[in-house]
Amino acid sequence: MPAERLLPSDDAADLVDLTRTIVDKELRPRVDEAERSATFPREVFRTLGRAGLLGLPYPEELGGGGQSYEVYLQVVEEIASAWAAVGVGVSVHALSCFGLSHAGTPEQQQRWMPDLLAGDLLGAYCLSEAHAGSDPAAMRTTAVRDGDEYVINGAKAWTTHGGEADVYKVMARTSDTGGRGISCFLVPAGTPGLTADNPEQKMGLMSSTTATMLFEDVRIPADRRLGEEGQGLSIALAGLDAGRLGIAAVATGVAQGALDVALAYAKEREAFGRPIVDHQGLTFLLADMAAAVESARATYLHAARLKDAGRPYARQASIAKLVATDNAMRVTTDAVQVLGGAGYTKDFPVERYMREVKVMQIFEGTNQIQRLVIGRDLAR
Repeated sequence: MPAERLLPSDDAADLVDLTRTIVDKELRPRVDEAERSATFPREVFRTLGRAGLLGLPYPEELGGGGQSYEVYLQVVEEIASAWAAVGVGVSVHALSCFGLSHAGTPEQQQRWMPDLLAGDLLGAYCLSEAHAGSDPAAMRTTAVRDGDEYVINGAKAWTTHGGEADVYKVMARTSDTGGRGISCFLVPAGTPGLTADNPEQKMGLMSSTTATMLFEDVRIPADRRLGEEGQGLSIALAGLDAGRLGIAAVATGVAQGALDVALAYAKEREAFGRPIVDHQGLTFLLADMAAAVESARATYLHAARLKDAGRPYARQASIAKLVATDNAMRVTTDAVQVLGGAGYTKDFPVERYMREVKVMQIFEGTNQIQRLVIGRDLAR
């Protein structure tokens, strides 16, 4: 049961149709094996890039699609409905491009953006540290100026695409002035001193490599800094608002996928002489699942439309991330319940969906942090 969408233009509808075609032909046939073998799907990102789906919210003059966030997020949702790890990867890749798009010089943008948006280069985002997850201002990774270079030392935890990416957007401390002492840098893979630790052994998203990135006297030219010294945390936090919308869309996509599987199963499985979907107790459960999916979609689309209109949307982004990920956790758990014992096996994808959405309540700011952001905004 594909999601019903009210799109702003025929071009946007064509983009969603294109996405659904690619999802059915390129993603669905690969996802189960990739998740079982923990194989990073680099070629899938190239396919999405060649189709123009990696750069949708960025300007056409930089190689992007020039689309609104309202449209871009619905494309991400369609991707995630089949393959959550790829949906997360698309969102993280877009987040890695944010600093370059918003704080990079024209020369930096022309040098890096076209290849990133085309999928020839894959981006990663290095903000969190082992002791500084929800409090990025406490980071200890340093970038010390040495003539025309910076020397970076430290470690960045929980890096999506860690060891797989071509370019890392890195936040590092350039002075001891708290949050005002953090700067933003682009560090290419292969730079001497930059290595990936062993990948994390995770509960879900097996095909999405997550690793700590180690920086040992990593030297980069000063022209790899984005913006001025001290602007890094503001660049990071501004990007996180958009990133939270990406995760809200991913979570909604996984929840839609879980609902689709549960509904199809309920129509085919019989008990007491009739399909189980005809039993009121189960019908009510499916109705609650559908309500949760559609309310999550409406919430992230409202925030996206505010962003597209140039209006403040930080509170609404936090609400969208909170609502969509909590709803997805509930929907995927209920999908397992609909399938009963079969839902607890790997014969059906709902057990995978349930494992995958758990982390979505944690990354891009835990849902407890989202409540803090929302509460502070309300109190202002």
